[in-house]
Parts: sequence; structure tokens; C-alpha cells
Amino acid sequence: MITNTELEYKGNVFPSKIVSLDKDVDTLLFTTENDVALQIKVIRDSVLRFRYSTTGIFANDFSYAITKYANRGYNKLEIDEKEGVFVISTAKLICEVSKVDLKIRLFDAATQELINEDELGFHWEESYEHGGDIVKMSKVSQDGESYYGLGDKPNHLNLKGKRYENWVTDSYAYGKNTDPIYKAIPFYTGLINKKAYGVFFDNTFRSFFDFAQERRNVTSFWAQGGEMNYYFIYGPKMTDVVEYYTDLTGKPHQLPPLWALGFHQCKWSYYPESKVKEITGTFRKLQIPCDAIYLDIDYMDGFRCFTWNKEYFPDPKRMVRELEEEGFKTVAIIDPGIKIDKDYWVFKEGLENDYFCKRADGPYMKGKVWPGECYFPDFTNPKVREWWSDLFKGLIEDIGIKGVWNDMNEPAVMEVPNKTFPNDVRHNYDGNYCSHRKAHNVYGMQMARATYQGLKKFSYPKRPFVITRAAYSGTQRYTSTWTGDNIANWEHLWIANIQVQRMAMSGFSFAGSDIGGFAEQPHGELFTRWIQLGIFHPFFRVHSSGDHGHQEPWAFDEDVTVIVKKFIELRYQLLPYLYTAFWNYVEKGTPLVKSLVMFDQEDMHTHYRTDEFIFGEHILACPVLEPNAKGRRMYVPRGKWYDFWTDEIVKGGKEMWVDADIDSMPIFVKEGAVIPKYPVQQYVGEKDIEEVTLDIYYKKGKENSQFFDDAHDGYDYTKGRFSLRTFKLTGRKDQLIIQQHKEGTFKAAYKRFKIQIHGLPFEIRNIQLDNQTIQLDHLKINGWQTMVIDENFTELDLSGSL
Repeated sequence: MITNTELEYKGNVFPSKIVSLDKDVDTLLFTTENDVALQIKVIRDSVLRFRYSTTGIFANDFSYAITKYANRGYNKLEIDEKEGVFVISTAKLICEVSKVDLKIRLFDAATQELINEDELGFHWEESYEHGGDIVKMSKVSQDGESYYGLGDKPNHLNLKGKRYENWVTDSYAYGKNTDPIYKAIPFYTGLINKKAYGVFFDNTFRSFFDFAQERRNVTSFWAQGGEMNYYFIYGPKMTDVVEYYTDLTGKPHQLPPLWALGFHQCKWSYYPESKVKEITGTFRKLQIPCDAIYLDIDYMDGFRCFTWNKEYFPDPKRMVRELEEEGFKTVAIIDPGIKIDKDYWVFKEGLENDYFCKRADGPYMKGKVWPGECYFPDFTNPKVREWWSDLFKGLIEDIGIKGVWNDMNEPAVMEVPNKTFPNDVRHNYDGNYCSHRKAHNVYGMQMARATYQGLKKFSYPKRPFVITRAAYSGTQRYTSTWTGDNIANWEHLWIANIQVQRMAMSGFSFAGSDIGGFAEQPHGELFTRWIQLGIFHPFFRVHSSGDHGHQEPWAFDEDVTVIVKKFIELRYQLLPYLYTAFWNYVEKGTPLVKSLVMFDQEDMHTHYRTDEFIFGEHILACPVLEPNAKGRRMYVPRGKWYDFWTDEIVKGGKEMWVDADIDSMPIFVKEGAVIPKYPVQQYVGEKDIEEVTLDIYYKKGKENSQFFDDAHDGYDYTKGRFSLRTFKLTGRKDQLIIQQHKEGTFKAAYKRFKIQIHGLPFEIRNIQLDNQTIQLDHLKINGWQTMVIDENFTELDLSGSL
């Protein structure tokens, strides 16, 4: 077996001189003297695909990662032949292909600046053990170049000087340098000379990435089988790179229901029914908002999926209905292991239809997980996915479960050295039959896909909500995720912050961590600081192991409960702001969370920042990550920012001390922002919202903000029944103008906006609302300058002159 060691300088083979070039519309095929072939496909002006064959013959072109809905097309495509090179030009990129050895150089078409170039370029080594090739690519790492991405790696955001492996792995209580863990997302962004590009290595075999660790001027990636098949994505902005990659691999198929963005409470395990009711009743008694309660594996009969333990839950349909009446959506766990039991209906159906994975010599793949000895469905078989999706009828349509949580889907197997299937297990792979070496990294993705299909089918006309632990590129189309079995300590609070930022810059924004830590037990201070971070993570869930103490908001002392309640309430106030950011993620692939380097890549001070991040478009958050802290030093990016708590205006581009005792955390709002807020609710839909607050932060200059709204569930928004408001702010020395442009046909229940103006540098002497003068007695001085206006206004003009 090939281990995580450098492969590039052992038994190398290299392409030789080009002997032919064939062109077919957007695809170029270069063939060499030793039958190595390079296929370059122009996906769009800024995206090129490079695909290599060592035999001149390409395998069937199939990928689970690439979506058929990806944007394609280009404005320019020219091919020239020059001395020593062929030159391919688009509107954004110039690609040079060496006639001698197929080495690639890529330039910015506008500036002619070199962006990326091959070092050895493509090379390979024959795999005698498995057949096929170990395929390799090496690139020049330029001075000052930085690297970001690769999914959930629990390490510094900047990958420079590190090496990583992609092989999804059950990693209980992983640490800061554990690698690999739960996800395989072989996509990274490079940043050089303030310009960003991306590389997506679409190869599902065990793969490796070396970011100038072995040699300081070389970055390389390789895989233990399959093709050298990668996409080069040019920005030059990092946000462009991530948006193009997310478009290529798929944006979420729909918005989540709004309740999925609320607070969720989970534990391994809440049972019996009386315990579940005790937990949900305490939330309502203490008036701590919560939208979802989770059932872990103990709700099942002997851990058999799609069954109920009738001793613990004698009437699950009634229980789920009663929970919903109290505003709680019930989410249930489903694992891939199906217990070997001739009296178990799911096992019998799978066996009768030959739906389980098999070993190379014919017997079924058998492994031990929670139910004991199990067989495992082959989710790479479309018939199996269809069968699996139908199994959800009972849970979703009959019982009323609103969400499903896929766990153990790496796939995890207990009591074996490698924690998963042996390499010889066979898979259908949608008709591209293969071993587990190729299918391992997509197994969890295809389980999540099948689960999503089931929920979409049986939740209709409501939207599905699915969570997965394991993932490959493209899994964001179907599901949300969390970062796995973490630990209740301060290091893991830092890791959680890193991982969610990294997931967002890897195209997978709907992510969060087990707040408080899954393993071991947090104390009140750590839990409080984790909740403060969690309100700015798209997936907001407390989860803990049953082996340790309690981790509900009231499980510590009264002071902790009060502070945690305050921050959960803030999350619910910010739901329309987050929902708007989610709209942009679904529509454009814009990350919901942006590391500072993504927010301002031209500022070198951001390239190695890990703690601070932008939530949505206008909110800067920085968690407190150490015990006994009364505040912290943080970097405030360039521009002007309002302290969320005090309205003090800070000029950024510098590191500064920010006070933040246990009841606070550093939060800033970008000047010019318009932040929509809801009143506090105990759960989404509890109240008929009659008034939405708009917090307006004065700026001398111009700024745009958005507010998206719809029915918060269902699919009417896809038919135009949504409301997308764009607020255009223009600030002058003695004037502030807010203009509203509205798209869509959705009519919200609220009819007015409560305007709260922050930082206005002049006294208001004149108010014009849609060219009508408003009396000043409508203006209230209450910490903010406040007024209530009709939600359909088109222009609000506040002036300091009469």
C-alpha cells in the first residue's frame, strides 16, 4: 500500500513531444510520441479542464462532483501555434502548452501576468498491486503564494507548508493536526500577487496534496488511481473562484426551510419520550428559542434503521405531532449499516434485491457497527438509491419527522484496523464498476443524495433538510454538514471556527460544529463562548455524547443560561439577514462565511488570519477563544466598522484590543449596511411578524444591502413568489438617503419597517418619505434615531438642513 509519502521522484514517466493536435469546438486533444494524451476543455472563459491519459485512451467521462446545471460557454476561444508552444486564449485566460513535454503555463489575459505554471507537470507511476497508474501533478509555488481550502482540515487556514490526505475517515476525538478526517474535498484556492485561482482535482481515489512542504517552491497533488483530471479556475477574486467552483460542483438544490437555520438541540441520546418532552418543555419554560430536537440511535429497535423502540417511544407519530404543536421539528438519525436479521424487513428487502456491497470474491461485505453485524447498501447503484429513498416514507410521511441526519457514512466500520471497508469491496458506481478504492470517498455523498431524494419526495410540498458527516465535492447540493466528533476543549473551539470558514471557502457553506464539544464535558465558560461563535455558523446545533454530562443551555449556572439565551435570541433576530445570505449562496454560490483573506485579499495582513470572519456581507465576528478573557486583540479589516454593542466607529486595517467579557464577543457592522431583523421568537413561525427592524449604519458614500424573504418553506419562491429588496444607501455630510428597489411577487405579513439609524453625524431637520414631508415628532430618540414607515417605501431622505 502506498502511504502518505512523496511519490513524485520515484519511477517517474513523463510525456514526450507532441505529435498531433485535434480540435472539436471547445475541446483540444494533444497526443505525444509515447501515447500520452492531454485533453483541454474550455468550460467558460475563466475555467479550463485538464485531463490526461497515459495510453491515449480516456475512460468513460463520469463524475459525481460535476453538476449538469453548471454554467458553460465562453466569449472568446483562439488557438495559436508559436515557437515551442501552443497558445489557447479566452477572454480571461491564456494557456500555453509546451510542445516538448505538455507542461502548462497560465496567464491573466488582461495583464499577461503569470498566474500558474507546471513544475514537472503531469507524470505517473504504474501501480503493480492494483493496476492502473498513480497519477501526479506538480506546480511551481511562487514566492509569497498562499493556499486555502480542502474542506474540513483541522489546521491553520493557510495551507502553505503543509501536506494533506483525502480519504474520508471516522475520526472520533480528532485533534488539531489529525488528517484525514470526515470529508474529501480536493479543491484549493491559490493566491499570488493579490490574484486568486482554484484547482479542483476531481479524482475520488485516495489523494494527497503537498503545499510546498517537501520542497519550498513546489506544490503537488497526486492520487492512487484514476485519471489526472483537474479544473483550473481563475478569479482573480477569491470569491469569484469559490463561486465558479460551487457553480461547477453544484449550488444547493433549494433554500433550506427557515426553521433549519434556527437553534437545534441534540444529544446521544434523548430517550425515552418523557426525557424528550422534559428537554423541549424546559426550552419553552425558560423561553430559550429552539426549533429542532434530535433523536439519536437509541430511538430505534436494536439500532435497526427505520424502526422504533416501542418501549421508549410507544407512539412516535403522536409524540412528533405534539412536539410540532410546541414548535419543535423532530430530526432523526439514520446510519448505513443494516443489521443482519432475517426477520428485519429492511434487511430482507436489501438481500432479496441484491442491494448490499460485496467483496471481490462474491460474499457480502460484513462489518460491525451499532446494531452488531451488518451489511451495507451500495449507494453508488441508482436502483439502491431509489430503494433507499422510498424507505423514508414511514419516517417522513407517516410519522412526521422533518429532517434526517446521516452519520457513520464514511463508511465507518468498528473493530477493523482501517475503520472502513476493505479495498476489494465492489461498487456499481452508476454503471462504472469499480473497487472501494475509487468509491470510498463518495460513499457518504451518495448516501446523503439518496436520503435527500427520499425527504424531497415525502416532505413535499415542504423542503427537505438533511445532514451528513461524510462528503465529497458536490455534496453541498443535497445536504448540510457538521464537523464530526470533536472534543469539549478550547483547542476545539478554535478548530470549529477554522473548519467552518474552510468549508465555506470549499463550496460547502451550510456547516457547523457540535457546539460545546461531542466528547468530554465543557464548563460553562467554554459552552458560552462556543454558543457565541455558533450563532454565526449557518448550522447551529448543540450535540454531545451520552457518556458525559448535560449540555443544554440551562445545564450550567444561571449566569450562563442568561448569556446563552441572549445570544440565541440574537441569532433569531438575525434570521432574515442569514436567510438573505443563503439566497445569494443558492443563487450565486457566494459563501455564507468569509475568512478575512476572502473579504480583502489585497491586504497582506489577512492572509494568515484565522479567527476573524465576515458573516454574510456586512457583519464582522471574532470569537473569544481563551479562558478567563475580558477581551481580545483582533484584526479589523480595512474600512470603517461600527461596534455592534456601542456604535463606536472603528477605522480598520489594524489590530486592536476589544473588550469582551463573558457576556459579550467582538461583533462589528460595516458602515453603510442595512441589517434586517425579526422580533425574537421561540421558534420560526411562532409569531405573525408585523414589523421588521432595519438597522441602518450611516456611511459617507454609497453602499448596497439586500433583504430576501418568502414563505420560509415550500417551493413557491422558485415561481417568483419571493421578495428581494435592495437598499441603496447614499450618505453625505448632512444627508442620508435610503432607496428601496423590490423584485418578486411575495406579499409578506408585515406592513411596516422600524428604522433604527446608527451613527448619523447631523441632527435631522427634515424628513422626506417618497417626496412627502414627515413631521419630526415621528422621530424618537431612544439610543437610536428611530421611526416607523411603510414597507413599500421607495425613498427615505433625512436631511440636516431645513
